[in-house]
Amino acid sequence: MRNASPSCGGSFDIEGKRARLAALEAEMTAAGFWDNAERAQGSVQEMKLLKGWVDPFDKLWGRVQSALELDEMLALEPDAEMIAEVERETVAIAEEAEAFKLRSLLQGRDDFRDAQVEISAGAGGTEAQDWAEMLMRMYTRWAERRGYSVEIIDLSEGEEAGIKGAVLEIKGMYAYGFLRPEAGVHRLVRISPFDSQARRHTSFASIFVYPVVDTEINIEIREEDIKMDVYRASGAGGQHVNKTSSAVRLTHIPTGIIVACQQERSQGKNRTQAMKQLKNKLYQLELDKQAAVKAKLDANKQDVTFGSQIRSYVFQPYTMVNDHRTELKIPDVQKIMDGAIDPFIEAFLKMAGNAAAAR
Repeated sequence: MRNASPSCGGSFDIEGKRARLAALEAEMTAAGFWDNAERAQGSVQEMKLLKGWVDPFDKLWGRVQSALELDEMLALEPDAEMIAEVERETVAIAEEAEAFKLRSLLQGRDDFRDAQVEISAGAGGTEAQDWAEMLMRMYTRWAERRGYSVEIIDLSEGEEAGIKGAVLEIKGMYAYGFLRPEAGVHRLVRISPFDSQARRHTSFASIFVYPVVDTEINIEIREEDIKMDVYRASGAGGQHVNKTSSAVRLTHIPTGIIVACQQERSQGKNRTQAMKQLKNKLYQLELDKQAAVKAKLDANKQDVTFGSQIRSYVFQPYTMVNDHRTELKIPDVQKIMDGAIDPFIEAFLKMAGNAAAAR
């Protein structure tokens, strides 16, 4: 029944993932696959990610097929107990399919990665700093609910209470994909416990989420991407440099980077030195790309002030958590503060997925 399996629609292509997985499995059996350890490790990582999609999908589709076959049998020979069992299985399958559909929205390049969550208190002194600490606890509880691990990378405590800021690293598959909708300004409305006159205060804190990327950049240069030109060296070196084509110029075709070396007496040594130059330049290019991505992410940060919030948490005079992007409202504010933020994450991912499908 595999070929009859649905594709889930949208940008999620299960058959494409299955084909890529088969290609990687064939690649791993080829001679010399493990000669390049770094490249092999990348393929193993990609295969692991693909299996994380294909295996659960096939398992779910198998349950659907079994339920359909049992339903056909019951149409011929009704059995009250078995009918009840099929109904329970149908509900369970629907819930699992909905969870899989939600996860299928996580198709970003970095969605599978761990997440780094940066929390900063806004203006407002102790009240805002207490709110920042409450949010840190909320995300910690959310991570624990999902079985993710949490490590505090940086923490700046407030003078009286709370925190001025913190950086959490939340480790788990698709942590970044699930947490990126949380980036923005979060607003708190409550009777301040730090106000002797028990007045209602409004406080702000900002949340920003980064993907945790590999710190070591692997520079792989394929021979087919290099154009080599040789020519006679010039300058000091006596008659030898004028009689042999020992100088080397390398052009990296994908980037257009050109390097050259003519200092050594042999063409082979000049090529080796030129390759070192090329690797250095490609390494710097990758560093610049990462810096540009981070700068783009930083540019999305908003001012921690009125009118810029993505979500409001109201404790008094009523209780309500309101997401201003999706208009989802949940009255149980304490449950949300205990980490039950998945409904907001799901609503945002679905809204973003629908918007992308409409384009």
